[in-house]
This record gives sequence, structure tokens and C-alpha cells, in this order.
Amino acid sequence: MKVSFYANFRTLVGAKTVEVGLGSGSRVGPLLTGLVERYPALKPHLLDESGNLRPHVHVFVNGHDVNILPAKMDTHLTPNDQVDIFPPVAGG
Repeated sequence: MKVSFYANFRTLVGAKTVEVGLGSGSRVGPLLTGLVERYPALKPHLLDESGNLRPHVHVFVNGHDVNILPAKMDTHLTPNDQVDIFPPVAGG
């Protein structure tokens, strides 16, 4: 599946989009854990000390923010899904 990063997350990862292999039963939470293992510089920006998604980071699955999806971080993923990860954004 494709995971796209935006703003400073692209710099931390070194790419706009990466390919990630999924096992059966893959979910958003373990995907994020795998991404910080693959790209350690992401960890302090993406996850808090307890391993939870930081409050102002937005993860979208097929254009839907996981925070409003019923399963949230337990949302199932398939190889055809598109995941987009946005850092906190400020401005007016």
C-alpha cells in the first residue's frame, strides 16, 4: 500500500510516498508503529510517549480522518488503501 507524507514529515522520511507491505488483518495503529521503526526520526513527531498518535497529527485512510472513523486506530487496511499523514499545521 502507499503511504504519503506531508510538510516536514517528508523531510523526516526522505520521501513523499513510500510503499508498505501489509499482512492480513493490518490496522492503522500497527502501521504507524512499523513506520516509526522504519523511520525513527518520525517517532517524536508522530507518536507520544505512550505510543499514541499525537493529538494534532492527522492520519487519513482513503480520505477519511481515522479520528472520525468508528474503529479509529484499529481501522483495517487493505493493499489498495491510501494512507496520508499530516503533521500539525498552523496559520491563518
